Amino acid sequence: MTKVPRAAPQSYSTKLKKPADFDDFWSGVLGQAARVPLSSRTAIDPLRTTDDVAVYQVLYDSIDGVTVAAWYCLPKEAPGRLPAILSVPGYMSDPPIPLEWARRGYAVLSVAPRGKVRSNRQFNPGYPGLLTYGIVDRNVYSYRGFYVDAWRGVDYLLSREEVDPSRIGVTGSSQGGGLTITTSAMRSEIKAAAAGAPYLCGFMDAIELTHTYPYQEIIDYLREHPESREQVEETLAYFDGINFADRIQCPIIVNVGLQDNVCPPETGFALFDAIGSDAKRLYPYDGHGHDAGRKEHGSIIEEFFKEHLSP
Repeated sequence: MTKVPRAAPQSYSTKLKKPADFDDFWSGVLGQAARVPLSSRTAIDPLRTTDDVAVYQVLYDSIDGVTVAAWYCLPKEAPGRLPAILSVPGYMSDPPIPLEWARRGYAVLSVAPRGKVRSNRQFNPGYPGLLTYGIVDRNVYSYRGFYVDAWRGVDYLLSREEVDPSRIGVTGSSQGGGLTITTSAMRSEIKAAAAGAPYLCGFMDAIELTHTYPYQEIIDYLREHPESREQVEETLAYFDGINFADRIQCPIIVNVGLQDNVCPPETGFALFDAIGSDAKRLYPYDGHGHDAGRKEHGSIIEEFFKEHLSP
């Protein structure tokens, strides 16, 4: 089937407005997380280590006592302290071992927040399931812990002697794009961010613009629990990436696919408009769906981090 060219949306007003106590809520969550010792454990993985990249299995502790797993990769020949990248995962995909970023000279941590393989012993709502777990209460909603698990990856990188704390970036696509937004918003240590096809942005708009999973999970939930719609909207307003975006001050690039039926481009444009950074750039890819021009855009991300994280 031929993909029909689609005009980029010039503006889009989102339904979920930022709660008055948004910053207070997240300050409280961060305070709770800060009281949990990181207690990181790092062990070389000889089977996955290559001639040029050392691969480590990592565990660290997060909010609610959940243990989070990650892959950590380092170039074997690296003079001096390294720039670092936090790689955050998609909704259903498991975090990859980030060999290529390490080969480019970065220390890179690929995080598996709660519910992912190797991080699901204490919390495992499944897929589908993650998007609606605890959705009527902001204090137990799944993404409260999920967001914090990603943010704690920054703490891990800051704990490493080989990492230059002034040169840390974050990147991911789809759910990883949404996590890139929230992480760069809440962690001032992030100096550059690249968000692809950002999910978790414009929740209530997306369920009207598309009928694909994962957003379909919310539609299914509201069909079964129509009386909960107000509570669902109240909860999601605290987790919508668009409501985090004004806190972002670092350089950031965002790429969207104009034919994306998973994360509608309207929500991507609304997100971009809300980003507080003066150093932001949007890359819309016509003829592309949820891949958001990934193949073409990869070299742009590489050059972006080279510009902002190089010595």
